[in-house]
Amino acid sequence: MTINSCQSDNPVSSVVWKLDNHTEIGGYSPVVIGNPKIVNESTRTFLSFNGESDGIIVPLNPVYSWDQFTVEVLFYPSSDGRPEQRFVHFMDKKGNRGLIETRVTSDGKWYLDTYLHDGAKDEGYTLADREKLHPCDEWFWAALVYDGITMRHYINAVEELSGEFEFGPMETGMISLGVRLNQVYWFKGNISEVRFHPRPLNAQQLQNSY
Repeated sequence: MTINSCQSDNPVSSVVWKLDNHTEIGGYSPVVIGNPKIVNESTRTFLSFNGESDGIIVPLNPVYSWDQFTVEVLFYPSSDGRPEQRFVHFMDKKGNRGLIETRVTSDGKWYLDTYLHDGAKDEGYTLADREKLHPCDEWFWAALVYDGITMRHYINAVEELSGEFEFGPMETGMISLGVRLNQVYWFKGNISEVRFHPRPLNAQQLQNSY
C-alpha cells in the first residue's frame, strides 16, 4: 500500500476526534468508503458501519513521531459482526503499524485484540486473550497504550494484557476507522470518538464510562 500523507508535524498535546460527520475528522477531509451513517442519539453522535463496505480513511498518522502514546476509542460492537474485525488501523510509510481489533464469538461476545508491527524487522506483537470476553451490543472504551517498552491494552480503564515490544516512533502515514487500511476485515457497529495522547496514560487517566 502506498502511503500518501499530507502530514508535516504532529501536535504534542492530546487530540480528540468526534465522529459526527463525513466531511471533517481531526481537521482533515477523510476518504469515505461506502456509506457509514451519521446517527444522533440523546447522549452521543456516532458513525455506524455496516460490516461489509463502510469505512473512513484519514490522511495522517495521529501518533507520528511519538515514542510513547495512548489511543482510546469509544465503540459499540454488533453481535452479528464478522469473527475478525479491524476497526482502528494506523500505518506509516515504512510499514510500521498498529491495530485495535475485535474477535466476535458465536454466542454474541467479543474480546479485544491489539497489535503493533515493526516494518523494518517485519516483526509484530499481539495482545489477545479469548477468555476475557465482553457482551456485544454495548458501548465500551478500548485503549492501546505504549510507553516505549511495554504495550498494554484496557477495556473501560481496566488493564487486560501487557507485553514488551520495541516499536516506533512512527513516520508519517494514515489511519482507517471501521476497516483495515487495505479494506478487509470490515467492522460492524458504531464508533463515536477516538482520542490520541503523546504519553502513556494509566488506568486512572483513561476513559472508563461512556
